[in-house]
Amino acid sequence: MQEVCQKNRLLEDSESTRDNGGKKNIMAELQQHSNNNHFPILFSFSVFSRPSSLPVGSGYEVLIQKFLSLYGDQIDIHRKFVIQLFSEEWGQYIDLPKSFVVAEKCKLRLVPLQMTMTTLGNLTPATTVFFCCDMQERFRPAIKYFGDIISVGQRLLQGARILGIPVIVSEQYPKGLGSTVQELDLTGVKLVIPKTKFSMVLPEVEAALAEIPGVRSVVLFGVETHVCIQQTALDLIGRGLEVHIVADSTSSRSMMDRVFALERLARTGIIVTTSESILLQLVSDKDHPKFKEIQNIIKASAPESGLLSKV
Repeated sequence: MQEVCQKNRLLEDSESTRDNGGKKNIMAELQQHSNNNHFPILFSFSVFSRPSSLPVGSGYEVLIQKFLSLYGDQIDIHRKFVIQLFSEEWGQYIDLPKSFVVAEKCKLRLVPLQMTMTTLGNLTPATTVFFCCDMQERFRPAIKYFGDIISVGQRLLQGARILGIPVIVSEQYPKGLGSTVQELDLTGVKLVIPKTKFSMVLPEVEAALAEIPGVRSVVLFGVETHVCIQQTALDLIGRGLEVHIVADSTSSRSMMDRVFALERLARTGIIVTTSESILLQLVSDKDHPKFKEIQNIIKASAPESGLLSKV
């Protein structure tokens, strides 16, 4: 009888061990499953290093956001940076390819480029698109120097047709504010789009830009400088495009708003320039086959649209 009791206790102990072992195995599997979804990463910037983790498959944009969340108060967002990955093979950090995704434990660092990245502002017809923003009839009595900026806008549209540059035109709530003014010839433009958003950067516009191979620069003009022009310009540079605002073909209801908006935009790295400068930069050479046609457009000086009083 004593022997039977001992055997029963041994069986119970064995079953208990199996139960506990099963629970431990389940916990281990759950832990492993959790670890498989995230990998630990060491994020370094300057003299600092902070461990964190990211889901498997996280790409370049997620890494940028993570660096900003960890070191945002110390990162100068106006500088250019490169992310580097520590390579065990080479024993040092190497530049991270844009195709990188998180697939294992790793060490990353954010490195500011030592050279100041200055926007050069070079324009070529093959890499440029023109944006004409909200030049509509109902704005005529309200916008300062509206006649002047329309006149300059027509020069720009003529130049775009001569040089084969795509043009995208927006109209702010045309049902209430009317269509683009008749003085502007929209023959051959790539897209005319109604909008209620202040920025021109809408899904339809982004799709149109994607159809233009190699586009790098946007020449932007229209109204109002401190609203739709400003918000469009900021959205465009946020997408990596170089923006040229034509000062003599953009205005607002008040000169104060116009001037302060142009100053603010210039400080963000946006190029504030003039219509004649744009057109001559696009041909770049008096031997350009279209130079004579462009010269005819600018033979008479563009109206100053109130800007000379602010120089």
